[in-house]
Amino acid sequence: MSNHLSEFIRSLYKTKEFIPLHAPTFGEQEKLNVLDTIETTFVSSVGKYVDQFEHEIERFTGTKKAIATVNGTAALHTALYMAGVARNDLVITQALTFVATCNAIHHMGAEAAFVDVSRETLGLCPVALETFLDDNARLEGESCVHKKSGKAIKAAVPMHTFGHPAHLNEIQRICKKWHITLVEDAAESLGSYYQDKHTGTIGEFAALSFNGNKVITTGGGGMVLCADESNGKRTKHITTTAKVAHPYEFYHDEPGFNYRMPNLNAALGCAQMQQLPVFLEQKRELANQYREFFKSSGYEFIDEPGHGRSNFWLNAILCEDKSARNALLEEQNRSGIMCRPIWQLMHRLPMFSQCLRGRLSVSEDIESRLVNLPSSPV
Repeated sequence: MSNHLSEFIRSLYKTKEFIPLHAPTFGEQEKLNVLDTIETTFVSSVGKYVDQFEHEIERFTGTKKAIATVNGTAALHTALYMAGVARNDLVITQALTFVATCNAIHHMGAEAAFVDVSRETLGLCPVALETFLDDNARLEGESCVHKKSGKAIKAAVPMHTFGHPAHLNEIQRICKKWHITLVEDAAESLGSYYQDKHTGTIGEFAALSFNGNKVITTGGGGMVLCADESNGKRTKHITTTAKVAHPYEFYHDEPGFNYRMPNLNAALGCAQMQQLPVFLEQKRELANQYREFFKSSGYEFIDEPGHGRSNFWLNAILCEDKSARNALLEEQNRSGIMCRPIWQLMHRLPMFSQCLRGRLSVSEDIESRLVNLPSSPV
């Protein structure tokens, strides 16, 4: 099977050279936009492309306000700050996620609490979330408190794994019941939809990423999505060092972050947005071909859930067991085709090993069997 898979992937990409997991695609407009920032000298956080990029993301996603940041972690850090997460608070998230999710929680001085993921979506499981809260939390007025430690549970952060939308309605209902702010980690899901809404627009706040390996890229960059326009205005203010506008005076009215995306990066993003619809079509067609290839095999293709439409950022399969997973990874990488396992579960990392957690049986199973396949648009 492994040799057949190698041949199939090479036939998709029509090359005998090394095939990366996900590479960016650039056209002439990207070069023209970046050159324009250089020639005008507006390469930093002041420039026309930053505002333009934010407006284009607002139009595409339907969010009330989008604020461009230097990277996805900065976007998530800002979103948690705006959600009121503070030192010694608890933030519920999934153990099956990229480390940036937990790093942003740690940067707030807060602590992650891990619950299991849904087998259908690979994202936060609403049943596991509700069970964790029923067993471990109580309401004190309009505050959710961890029974044993007395710490406030301020937010829940589902991650739309590989672009597959999580069970947002159910998670949102639970968050409202427990007075917890829903913050979506939509870093991987630009172009994904939950029912008829773009991911990142159901929670009060969300974070996108435009890293070099995402569906579109700004080189390094992120975006905070805000469901409320007034929150959006304050988010833009605090990411710009909380500087109050004045012709020449420097006055800052609260602690802020120097997180604004440079114009140079936004210029690249504006050009990439022109290609986004084509990229999404190409990625869907690639997923269709993978689905068909694995239909009669011993591997299970990870498909989009019935409640949404995925951007298929990274295509993935489940192997029979960990041994089969490791064999596939060894053989494909040896042949010059980059395949990767999913991330190690966050509680296995030393800095998060003491975090609270519920049962993680689905996460552990997926961790042991999943392989990501080359997913660049073709």
